[in-house]
Amino acid sequence: MVHFVGAGPGAPDLITLRGAELLKTADVVIYAGSLVNPELLQSCKEGCEIHNSAEMTLPEVLAVMERAEAAGKTTVRLHTGDPALYGAIREQIDALREKHIEFDVTPGVSSLFGAAAALGAEFTLPGVSQSLIVTRLAGRTGVPAGEALHDMARHGASMALFLSSGMLEKVQEELLTGGYDADTPAALVYKATWPDEKVMRCTVGTLAEAGAAEGIRKTALVLVGGFLDAPYEKSRLYDPSFTTEFRKGNA
Repeated sequence: MVHFVGAGPGAPDLITLRGAELLKTADVVIYAGSLVNPELLQSCKEGCEIHNSAEMTLPEVLAVMERAEAAGKTTVRLHTGDPALYGAIREQIDALREKHIEFDVTPGVSSLFGAAAALGAEFTLPGVSQSLIVTRLAGRTGVPAGEALHDMARHGASMALFLSSGMLEKVQEELLTGGYDADTPAALVYKATWPDEKVMRCTVGTLAEAGAAEGIRKTALVLVGGFLDAPYEKSRLYDPSFTTEFRKGNA
């Protein structure tokens, strides 16, 4: 059996209870070494076989899974954040299905939520934005037609950019081209929830400057939108005058 487990954004205690239990009982662990906090591996049992996938190719990862399965062992494939976001799990799952190897997926806390927590922010603010776009800037690998960053920016919604902090000048250019004003609030959150977490508030127009000043090149999320610093409407759900299924309004 192969268990895909979301490790969470970084802090060891932000892995889910299910994920932590699977990690404790695994015979084999394949972890994303460039991103997963190595402290999580301290909970692995004695004799657990540990592999760093940052140094491996897809065929090498699958070969480890196949050997473990043939030996009747349990494997945990430990991905950063939630494996459904930029986790490259589909190609692994499809290969396991072809080989009739059982698997399941345990979700995790995404770094985008760790970043929002660090900022004390809410992505969906009434009267400001009710949508969150999760995307990235096209780099060494492209993006599908219609998903260029300037196209996504035209919506003016809250936005979280992964895998883009090393190209902030281009990010800034694309956001401005797409329609965000230069004074639109923005933030860089480096290693959200890790001990060396760093939060930098700026604007779309100063994004590249802020990143350069702090030496940000990787492992940081770019957050953009009025949700970071704009007047908003209070939720009607808790408005004393608003009637709900559970409470009658007083107006």
